[in-house]
This record gives sequence, C-alpha cells and structure tokens, in this order.
Amino acid sequence: MKPMVKSKLSLLFLLVLLMKNSVTFGQMALAETAKVSILTCQEGNELYSLFGHTAIRIKDDANALDVVYNYGTFDFKTENFYLKFIKGDLRYFVSAYSFNEFYYEYTIENRSIYEQNLNLTTLQKQELFNSLNKSLDSDEKYYTYKFIDRNCTNMVVDKVNQVLGQKCIVKTTERNKSYREILFPYLENHFYENLGINIIFGKKTDEYGEKLFLPNQFMESLKVAEFNGKPISEQPKSILKAEQLPAKKSLWNNLYTFCLVLVLLLFTRKSWVYLVYFTLIGLLGVFLSLVGFYSLHEEVAWNYNVLLFNPLLLALLYFYWRKNFVWVKKIALVNVFLLFVYSIILANKPNFIMFLPMIVSSLLMLFHFIKKSKQPLLTSVK
Repeated sequence: MKPMVKSKLSLLFLLVLLMKNSVTFGQMALAETAKVSILTCQEGNELYSLFGHTAIRIKDDANALDVVYNYGTFDFKTENFYLKFIKGDLRYFVSAYSFNEFYYEYTIENRSIYEQNLNLTTLQKQELFNSLNKSLDSDEKYYTYKFIDRNCTNMVVDKVNQVLGQKCIVKTTERNKSYREILFPYLENHFYENLGINIIFGKKTDEYGEKLFLPNQFMESLKVAEFNGKPISEQPKSILKAEQLPAKKSLWNNLYTFCLVLVLLLFTRKSWVYLVYFTLIGLLGVFLSLVGFYSLHEEVAWNYNVLLFNPLLLALLYFYWRKNFVWVKKIALVNVFLLFVYSIILANKPNFIMFLPMIVSSLLMLFHFIKKSKQPLLTSVK
C-alpha cells in the first residue's frame, strides 16, 4: 500500500472514531466472568500528557462490552476557559467510550499502557459499574479539577476504595519527597514548562507528597494494596508498548538557552534593557501576588517566588524615570536583600539551579543601578 493511501485511510478511520458519541449503559447485569482493570498510561510529550493518565476498564465478553471510563475529560470550548482554569473552578467530567477508541488514541500518541486486573467479587464489580454509569447520567458527572487533590487518578482511587468500603489503596511510594520533587523528573526534558510550573507553584508543593495523585504512583501502590489480607490487583501487564524512539533534545528548550539570553541581556550594559527586564518580572510578581487571592488552587497560594519576581521592581522603574536616584538605590538595596533571603529559602529545593541564573542576573542588574546612583548622590551633597 502506498504511504499516501495508508495515511488517508488512517485519517478516515480516526475521523469515524471521533464522530462517535460517548457510550452510556443502563442497569446492565455484568457476567461473573467480567473483568475490571486499572489502565495506567505513560507520559506523552504534550504539556497535558506529561504526567500520564489513569482510567478504568470494564470488559464483559458475555455482554459484548469493553468500555473505558475516563475522569480526565474537559471542554476547551468552556466560556472563559483559561480564567476558570486559573481560578480553579473549571469543571472536568467523566466520559465513557470503547476500549478500541482508547487504545487507538494512545497508539497514535505512541504512549505505553499498563493494565492491572482488580480482584473484585461479582457484586463489587457490579457496584462499581453501576456507580460509574450513575456518574455519567447525573450531576456526579462533573467535578472541580484540582492538580493535586482531585484529578483523573484521585477520582479513580476514590471510586475503587468506595466499592471496597475502606481506604485500602493508599500512597506507598515517594513518601519522603515533596510534591515539587516528585514532579521534577517528569519535566526533565521540558525546561521552560518546568520553569513556568515552578514559578506559579507556591508553598504547598514543598510539603511532603502524601496524596496519591499521579498515575505511576497509583500503579505502584496498587501492586501492594490488600483487601481482607489478599491482593486487590494482579501485577501490571503491558497491553501497549510504545515504540522506542531516539531521545530528542531540544536546541532551545533547555537551561543553556535560558542562560544565554540572560548573559546577552547583561552584556548590553544598558539601563533601559535592565529596566524592561525588571518591568516584565515585576508585572509577573504582581500576578503571582494577586492570583493567590483569586485562585482556589492551593498550589499557587503563598508563593515565595515574589521575592525574585518582585513587584517593588516597578517602583524602581518609577523613581528612575523621575530621576530620584536616592530611592532608586534604596529600592535596589531592598531587592538585593530579598534576593539573598530567596536564595536561602530555595537552597535545598530541586528548582534552585533552575532559578539561580535569574538570581545572579537580577543581582548584577541591581548593582548596576546602585553604582549608577552614586554619582547623583555625590553631586547632591556638594
């Protein structure tokens, strides 16, 4: 088959799948041979897929049923989507579709899938099946997304624990790491995404990661989880193995290009360039200061990154424009002190090296204005 013909057929097949509506079921009685399993999808290259995904599969050959329930669905067409996402009241919802569609989607994305069959009784399988279907056709369909506390993994964990009648599935991995440390490896080859996430995240993400909130954590914890002294699940097995492609290292999405840009800014030795830089990070500091009051996401509250992205830098810009060099020097010195405080806070955190180039650059630029302010001060004394 010619590559062009094959490509067109693949596209046509994909369009047919996308045109299908989500499937729903009534009070179908599952057969005793029905299987319930947890699907753990490995990470992808897009921002939304960097942390993997969790879903529930119910397969009942006797009833010709093979369906996947997905708690990670959202609608980009939601009015004021980004404002709702930042505020923390964006509604995610559960959807259901055929396993073949699910499998095809991850084949296209070249992402591995692991499956763990749950050792549930027939009654427990039926209860879970009924509960999932009820969620599809009621207000339970929607939930308010929270990055750590309520996501596609949390929701599945809660559903299974609910059926078991007790909290059997708990976090057993990475207990002595903070949320920030846990997330860091997932963003290893995505420097600017990592930088943005670590800028917006505040104090909560430095707490020990007690919540079971990532798909791989769920898969590992499920391996050892027990109910009435017996394993809850079988060991995970690979049902889709991603093709191993050569690792692609971005020429621009890395620490080196970030450092290069900062070095070029420093080498200009131009006050206006430094002031533009301070204006941008000062405005970002205003956003970080206010978003904690606006957003319902606890992860963005109490963000000490405002010590680096400091709104006071906007005051430095104002006094420089007014040629009030006394206050330019005072504000610059205050910012130097706050940067040293910030460095101490950050010293034992995984993002310290990431922010170090900005800390050094900001210090050098501030010393530039302190030095520049000496001449007007001497003149005013005479």
